[in-house]
Amino acid sequence: MPRTSPYSIVLSKTEKSALLYCAAKYTLPYFQVLRSKMILLAAEGLTNDAIASRLDTCREIVSMWRKRFFEQRLSGLEELARSGRPRVFSPRPGRSDKSHRL
Repeated sequence: MPRTSPYSIVLSKTEKSALLYCAAKYTLPYFQVLRSKMILLAAEGLTNDAIASRLDTCREIVSMWRKRFFEQRLSGLEELARSGRPRVFSPRPGRSDKSHRL
């Protein structure tokens, strides 16, 4: 028995045009394009399983983004700040060690 989502997506004209723009832009980061396509397909009435199959991703991922869009609309599709200290990489690994010059 297919699962149905309790989060029914109905788009305004502004939301639909913004999502269509993002879904069609191949120069945007992939995650933005994929999330836009998920929501557009959800608005067409497809189940999370059908969307996941069509976009070659997991049902849980589709479910998460559908819920976030339902609760926060377009701002819910934005990348959230990550917790913790940002990564720090040295420009050249091993260059701080002067012993290699001996």
